[in-house]
Amino acid sequence: MTLYERPHVEHLVRLVADDTAPARIVAMTGPRQSGKTTIVRQALRRLHATGVPGRLVAVDDPQAASDPGFRPPVFGSETGASPPPPTTTTTTTVAPDPRLRDVTWLTSVWQLARDRAWQHDRFVLALDEIQDIPGWSGAVKGLWDRDRETGCPLKVIVLGSAPWSLLTGRGESLAGRFMPLDIRHWSLQEMVQAFDFTLDEYLFFGGYPGAAPLLREMASWRRYVAYSIIAPVFGRDIVALTRVDKPALMRQLVDLVPAYSAQIVTYNHLVGRLRDAGNATTVAHYLDLLSDAGIVAQLPNYSGSAVRRSGSSPKLNVLNTGLMTALSGYSFEAAQADRTFWGRVVESAVGAHLHNTLEPGMHLSYWRDDPNEVDFVLSQGPHVLGIEVKSGRRAGPARGLTEFKQRFPRARTLLVGGRRGVPVGEFLGQSATDWLEETS
Repeated sequence: MTLYERPHVEHLVRLVADDTAPARIVAMTGPRQSGKTTIVRQALRRLHATGVPGRLVAVDDPQAASDPGFRPPVFGSETGASPPPPTTTTTTTVAPDPRLRDVTWLTSVWQLARDRAWQHDRFVLALDEIQDIPGWSGAVKGLWDRDRETGCPLKVIVLGSAPWSLLTGRGESLAGRFMPLDIRHWSLQEMVQAFDFTLDEYLFFGGYPGAAPLLREMASWRRYVAYSIIAPVFGRDIVALTRVDKPALMRQLVDLVPAYSAQIVTYNHLVGRLRDAGNATTVAHYLDLLSDAGIVAQLPNYSGSAVRRSGSSPKLNVLNTGLMTALSGYSFEAAQADRTFWGRVVESAVGAHLHNTLEPGMHLSYWRDDPNEVDFVLSQGPHVLGIEVKSGRRAGPARGLTEFKQRFPRARTLLVGGRRGVPVGEFLGQSATDWLEETS
């Protein structure tokens, strides 16, 4: 069976193979379980087919690059050939314990890759989970700058599941050295093509390719989401990289927030639902961290004024509906039978799709002026699109869109779902940019 390739594979190959653009380190970031490592492996195989060798080093793998001879499999190495002898700068013994991997280890691996680059006229080094090396950004800056001085033909890719702002920290300026490649959650089309998902399966289970084989084993699927996605986001991507004064409070918030997806909440309300003492300012800060980590979006209330938008109560929207349903306690069938809950799942899927396909300069918000409300407002410059989501055939009229149009006459409106709206599956098949352009 041919392994599915996301469009990012072709993009990554072009970035690495392009010798006409200024040399940059490719920085791949995105939510956990979005397929970053697989994308790199597939890109390295493509590059190998064109004669460009490469190596993926997983920082958190106990056996990764533990041999000074760089003997683990190398894409593009000669079959059966012995590795070249290490230079005097690459004989450092590398500790196999990932907890002991530091800048010295990183420098050793980098030098080994340099040797291969000089030998083959080009080499690609990919460093997965780079955030596990303390002080990595300063070391990479120095190593990369040295390569530019010597003209070393080494290409470098760094991967991280944490938000870029947390990965780099504040100690080093990496401006001009990195080419960002943002990897987002899988779309409906991708899950259909790769795993033959139905629309309802995508709405409930979300876009997690690693969890796709577990659809018929609900308990295993829930454990996968809890322990392979949610727990590492809390323990490795946030708490380990930034200051969290109340980790127990943060952990409770991670579990609580998905239950409020597709709802407008106040920070004080969330504080009241948490067992540990906290305040609205702390909760707001922790929600910002969860937003950066690809867990939830905080949508502001649209008013046509950026100043007013910033002070509104946020509408929470998970960025992958699997996060919402895995912690809900609902089975697939029970979720569909509960019209209220299923309506929030559908609305959350629409919001996640819009957020995950936003382009630079685009904004996603909601609009509420009691008693009227519009689920989503997509805007870019003078272009504004109000979107109302209806689930079920008996969905009533979208009065909120009518009021929104009266308040903002230049805005366009769109109904998704229901008998008169754009089918949900069709809507999820086009990006936010497509819908904004189609209705402008």
